[in-house]
Amino acid sequence: MARVLFVCLHNAGRSQMSEALFARAAAGGHEARSAGTTPGDRVHPVVTEAMNELGIDLADRTPRKLTTADAEWADVVVTMGCGDECPYIPGKRYLDWELEDPKGRPIGEVRTTRDEIERRVAELIGELSD
Repeated sequence: MARVLFVCLHNAGRSQMSEALFARAAAGGHEARSAGTTPGDRVHPVVTEAMNELGIDLADRTPRKLTTADAEWADVVVTMGCGDECPYIPGKRYLDWELEDPKGRPIGEVRTTRDEIERRVAELIGELSD
């Protein structure tokens, strides 16, 4: 079982979608967490709307602050726009996913980002399950 940490700036969009989509696709075969370097107050409403379309409810999620303990817990750390603020732990596998921040974007663009995350998550789970 692999443990994957998804990190973005505010833990209010990309990383929340990634954690939820990963958990659903992994179906207990792997674990996921998400965090942000400067967490927001809530998950972006447009992100909640886009995820609801897939039957995933993020309304009760609260963005949380990234800690070194989170990075130590993970086997794989997936970063999305946090740059040098993400902690580096030797021996961990790091992936950087360049994805548009959904904050302030129209629902159509958020759906595109969501679908790209879903594709990348499926690919990652395939690699981890080999």
